[in-house]
Amino acid sequence: MPTVLRCDPKLFEKDLSEQVIIVTGANSGCGLETSRQLAKQGATVVLACRNATKGQAAVEDIGDKAVFVTTLDLSSLESVREFVKAFLAKYDRLDALVNNAGIMACPYQKTKDGFEMQFGCNHLSHFLLMTLLTPLLLETAKKTNKPSRFVALSSCASAQTTLATKENPTIDFDDPNWETREYDESMAYGQSKFANYLHARGASLKHPSDKLLSTSVHPGWVLSPLDQHVMKRIFGEGFLADLLAGLVRKLYLWKGDLIVPEDGAQTTLHCVLADNIESGKFYSQFGIYKDEASRSGGWPMKHPNPNASDENAEKLWTLSEKLVGV
Repeated sequence: MPTVLRCDPKLFEKDLSEQVIIVTGANSGCGLETSRQLAKQGATVVLACRNATKGQAAVEDIGDKAVFVTTLDLSSLESVREFVKAFLAKYDRLDALVNNAGIMACPYQKTKDGFEMQFGCNHLSHFLLMTLLTPLLLETAKKTNKPSRFVALSSCASAQTTLATKENPTIDFDDPNWETREYDESMAYGQSKFANYLHARGASLKHPSDKLLSTSVHPGWVLSPLDQHVMKRIFGEGFLADLLAGLVRKLYLWKGDLIVPEDGAQTTLHCVLADNIESGKFYSQFGIYKDEASRSGGWPMKHPNPNASDENAEKLWTLSEKLVGV
């Protein structure tokens, strides 16, 4: 059974009472557990959630150090801009941005701006969010005399895996939105998660590590609503389908391949809290990589995808700026 990589408990003793941290998708799964721990250490954690009701419920769950400013709908660039506007009106510092939210293997859809849904939500809206908040991240680093943090949640699906990914993902720079090729939900997910890795890598090339530490993480295969589209595609919908999906999840939990959200938050928390973080690196929980040497994970770990180059990171950065209009 694989061994879960866990934070040094001493990191959870750090006083974060002066810090302001944004976590997207903070109302469930890894996002909720990440927010809970950071708030426990005194940070003001801004929960960036699509659903206001669920966001407010998460605030009540976590306590008074959690804040819900306004909704963040990653299927809309306008919503991203409105969120940033509302945040900047209330806060004059930002110590860490955790781009945690994501969707997985959904049927072909487009965002409000016409992007393929997974590429649009998982990467482009998060790219815009980070771009608009970078000036404050850098200003905060200057005031505190320590680097701010940017963490992008990628996935083992950013490389070839033993389950779904047929080949190592890359970015189709000519057709990132799957308009001229046959849509493959799993490969589209892989492209979006590979984009998350390249985004953090690109940020590390743009900004010095004494001002901004940019990392990407694979949190592990985590028990969360993320796999809902996969389960529906396999089992369909209805009571029996939900029962079968639940049994499959329990099987993988028993095997040790699937982990609980508290364990899934460990890699993100390490990247937010640890002092020895290397900017631009990939921090991975154990995972179902096809590359056997990568399966135990590593903090950090060489990304097993041969397409993980600085050239592709810079090329994606340029394309992303063009697509989101910055």
